[in-house]
Amino acid sequence: MRKSVSILLLVLAATFAVSCGTSKSAPQKKEMGLQFYSMRDTIWRSKGNYLPIMQQVASWGYTSLEAAGYDNGKFYGSTPEEFKANADKAGLKLISSHAGRGLSREELDSHDFTPSLEWWKTCIAAHKAAGMSYIVTAGIGVPGTIADLQTYCDYFNEIGKLCNAAGLKYGYHNHSHEFQRVEGKVMYDYMIEHTDPNLVFFEMDVYWACRGGAAPVEYFNRYPGRFKMLHIKDVCTLGESGMVGFDAIFKHADVAGLEYFIVEVECDPYPSVKESAEYLLNAPFVKASYKK
Repeated sequence: MRKSVSILLLVLAATFAVSCGTSKSAPQKKEMGLQFYSMRDTIWRSKGNYLPIMQQVASWGYTSLEAAGYDNGKFYGSTPEEFKANADKAGLKLISSHAGRGLSREELDSHDFTPSLEWWKTCIAAHKAAGMSYIVTAGIGVPGTIADLQTYCDYFNEIGKLCNAAGLKYGYHNHSHEFQRVEGKVMYDYMIEHTDPNLVFFEMDVYWACRGGAAPVEYFNRYPGRFKMLHIKDVCTLGESGMVGFDAIFKHADVAGLEYFIVEVECDPYPSVKESAEYLLNAPFVKASYKK
């Protein structure tokens, strides 16, 4: 009898623990990207041996990478094929890369982008060989005139055509200065309104948008479907500052047109990159995937 009572008590105790949440299950796996720039100092010190860094990133829960080390046909000193092979070994998907080429004064004045578009053809081929789906220009400065800004919009449309022909998508990433005015027009709004939505998407950096005085969700509602990617960022570790409304941002992801989100950390990566992953993995408002 005593033995039966003891067994019953153990069962009841286990049931109580589960119902009260004291038995903690692992968080749901989610499709999360990391901008590899977040690990820049560690990558630089590795002198080309970045595979262990990729493996560490994957161990923290990240499933994909956005590169920021494209130069002359290579990524972080590796051929596109080598870079992809290393990502595959780490269990990471290469989805995107930041790459860009600004226009010369001559190109701006002549509206002839031929030299820059030749550069883009090589760039696109390298990204295609690495298995990426998106190329994003990390930003431009604030043009002095609307005429120059319009020329950049036309240039971005041409890059978008080249990317589309290769099966890739082309986008633009903001900082805070895009929310300044050029001849009375908000630069970011003008760029969205004067680029072809079939050729150019926007990778909104939600932190820099907030720093620029903008509300990300308002932009999602104003320009639905234009934000296929988001940079999810805070002052340092995600959620610490309270200045970025991540819950509202993710709840409006469908309106934005979100396909992938990318974490970027600009402070010391340790332990912020790991803790940011934990924040998102445990956030109930972040879905497992946004790719349709």
